[in-house]
Amino acid sequence: MLLAIDTSTRNVGIAVYDGVQVLSETIWSSQDYHTVELAPAIADTLARAGQQIHNLTLLAVASGPGSFTGLRIGMAVAKGIALACHLPIIGVPTLDIVAESQPIMVGIPLAAVLQAGRGRLAVGWYFVADGRWQPKPPIEIMDALKLTRLINEPTLVCGELNEEQQRTLARKYKNVILASPAQSVRRPALLAELAWKRWQSGDVDDPALLSPTYLNVGQPIPG
Repeated sequence: MLLAIDTSTRNVGIAVYDGVQVLSETIWSSQDYHTVELAPAIADTLARAGQQIHNLTLLAVASGPGSFTGLRIGMAVAKGIALACHLPIIGVPTLDIVAESQPIMVGIPLAAVLQAGRGRLAVGWYFVADGRWQPKPPIEIMDALKLTRLINEPTLVCGELNEEQQRTLARKYKNVILASPAQSVRRPALLAELAWKRWQSGDVDDPALLSPTYLNVGQPIPG
């Protein structure tokens, strides 16, 4: 039984997954109240799945990039449960979760985005290889206008975009393919699936060494 936790941004998600079915999934927009909202939400999501903490065999957590406060809280809670219950833990890059929600489009790259504050976006580039989206580092911080200038071929864009950013990108309609709002939701169930695959292959993280990737506005984030 896997518990997945994603607190990378104000959009927070929790899922319970057993390797066959998503038993419960909770997604909400938090106004920076992660500290008080996360623990009760975990308890509620587990209860709706008919599970308790002692039923878990694995923890998955979104490792960023993302906001300092959000990632710190999510990582602390996940590592605390893992250490207290002696469970393996797996950190999954947040933009990989965004990319995982998109259909494979051979020959068309993908720009997965998160809100980075001050009207800027964290942008991760992906391309199709071996039948799945593969990241192409580094992750960069930019505004929507700069993103449009970098897109010179048909490119799928998905993730957190406010109304103004969507309008800016939509002006380049010949090359920008905007994912729908429903397709752009960062789902913790996909975080769970990605982590489960890693666990099945024996790839887990050391809880003592696992750390989040924070947004560093103005500088690229190395891949």
